[in-house]
Amino acid sequence: MVDRRADGLVGEAFELDVERGKVREFARSVHAADRAFYEGDRPIAPPTFLTTAFHWELDVDGAAIWERVAMSHERGMHAEQEYVFHGPPPAAGDGLIARSRIESMYEKEGRRGGALTFVVMVTEYRNAGGELVAEARMTGVETAKPPTEEG
Repeated sequence: MVDRRADGLVGEAFELDVERGKVREFARSVHAADRAFYEGDRPIAPPTFLTTAFHWELDVDGAAIWERVAMSHERGMHAEQEYVFHGPPPAAGDGLIARSRIESMYEKEGRRGGALTFVVMVTEYRNAGGELVAEARMTGVETAKPPTEEG
């Protein structure tokens, strides 16, 4: 069951280095065709590259806040992911400072599993000058009970 005490929680800031080799590896792993993800000394990071932040936040105590939501592994799921860029996408060589927050928690009535609890986490990515470069918005949903197989 979702822990409502996590609503509004803000994690500690953590660094995300956009590394040339990692950008290329990530682009290959998602079968990205755009040559801008592979060429030159500063290849552009594919938009979904920011998901790798989940690896980086583990190095800083208090940065990984999603676990504090305590969403059920049996009834929870990743419902939506959105990336918003406030200028050019990050490129190899960029150093970003990221920080996640639980933006909202709300409920809707579901058809098969009873009430649905939605949790939205936003991770902001800022450059060395503190300017907002990008945001990742992740929505998870948990059903009140396991869905049934019929209708």
